[in-house]
Amino acid sequence: MALRLHITERQRRLGIELRKLREAAGLNLADAAALIDMGRPHLNHIEAARTAIPAERLRELARGYGCTSAPYIDALVRMAESNGKGWWSEYRKVMPARAIDLAELEDSTTEIASYETLLIPGLLQTEPYMRALFESARPDATTVEIDTLVRFRLARQRIHTGERPPRLHAIIHEAALHMVIGGPHIMRGQLAHLIRAAAHQHVTIQVLPFDRAHHTWVSAPFLFLSPGVPGLETVFIEHPAAALNLHEAQDLDHYRAAVDTLARNALPSIVPAASPDRHEERDSWGLVQHVLYTHRGALR
Repeated sequence: MALRLHITERQRRLGIELRKLREAAGLNLADAAALIDMGRPHLNHIEAARTAIPAERLRELARGYGCTSAPYIDALVRMAESNGKGWWSEYRKVMPARAIDLAELEDSTTEIASYETLLIPGLLQTEPYMRALFESARPDATTVEIDTLVRFRLARQRIHTGERPPRLHAIIHEAALHMVIGGPHIMRGQLAHLIRAAAHQHVTIQVLPFDRAHHTWVSAPFLFLSPGVPGLETVFIEHPAAALNLHEAQDLDHYRAAVDTLARNALPSIVPAASPDRHEERDSWGLVQHVLYTHRGALR
């Protein structure tokens, strides 16, 4: 039995889900391992993501635990059978593990909810905006390093152009529209890009204005990623030193409620093709256009 030296977030999540099933069934490691004629240490390594589990043994184990959800079991099997390879593979040596894990996670999602406080969401950034952002955040980085960061983020955005793009619901604090990243000309292009992006059927963009933000009390940006199977969602929170991947039931409930609260308090979504009558009421489109105009004024 070979043990992994490097464990990905997908592998770690599979082990966590198997442990949850075992604990819900009220079994200890020894009794659970006996269900599939496996030694206790071996199952312990599987739950710790240090080694793999074949699909048939996984299905047998799930049946022994009393799990009857076919979509959930099938999703676990896909996690177990995946080789983890994708467009992100070429970046493994140059990007941190948390970035690679996020790219793999996004690739398997059907729905993404994003909340940003001071920046435009990475999946909706223009190339000039992200380049200016990286250059500001990493003043000591080389041109090659900045180019790599930009290419990686642009590659992440390709999920928008796939055959079945995930639904993206982006809620952006008004502060992010006013933050000048790279200069007024870059911000003007970025805000115009938001309006164009909202024209895609799978993209919903709302702005949380200053005068409504106090109703939410959500201070940190996050991504809520769903693969379309209840219970397998992930909340991704990035900090400068590390990233958090939350998937306990109480965390998922908390952030699911946070998305609902933010959406209720944010302005109606950007609808570029809407009739002029719709824009007579206060909405996200009108606020973005207003801030875009202030950036134009700064160029004069």
